Amino acid sequence: MADPLTPTPPGLVGVEHADPYGAALLAAQGVAGAGLLWPGRGGWPLSRPVRFLAQVALTTGAAMAATAMAHLGRDLRPQSRPGEDTLLHRDGAYAVARHPIYAGLLLGGLGLAVLRRRPEPLLAEAVLAAVLHAKSRHEDRLLQERFGGEWEAYAAEVPALVPRWGSRGSGPQLTRATSRTRPSARP
Repeated sequence: MADPLTPTPPGLVGVEHADPYGAALLAAQGVAGAGLLWPGRGGWPLSRPVRFLAQVALTTGAAMAATAMAHLGRDLRPQSRPGEDTLLHRDGAYAVARHPIYAGLLLGGLGLAVLRRRPEPLLAEAVLAAVLHAKSRHEDRLLQERFGGEWEAYAAEVPALVPRWGSRGSGPQLTRATSRTRPSARP
């Protein structure tokens, strides 16, 4: 139970186990994301192929993140710590990457940073990549804590952000886990 004398930060009302590190990562993610929109005119021209690829990255990344968010449904939450009734999602986008929302944010952010034609959004994208890397590792630890062996088996099969490439160069080897599981009862 929370200490009644300790104020609860906004957005954490009702969260029994506050996660200050996760909250700091979420704030850093917001700042880095806002940095992608750094004001000002573009500083350099883009060739048509580069502009096209950046637009594809922006659109694809946004679609990836939105699809993964929709897949989580009621389990989507801004906090890193999973809720008591959170499922371990192993299907859909989560069958090919453990953090497909972050993969989409990184791809879309890269496209946006290139289209902005300024150094500040490119720097913000680099910061966002570092923050999301730290956040994904933090979430991995929390999910391992919550789901134990089920998480370990999933993490051994499914990479964090990018599908593994096959040894024959035939494209990504997509491991399809097809279940959503709740954590096993602990003794």
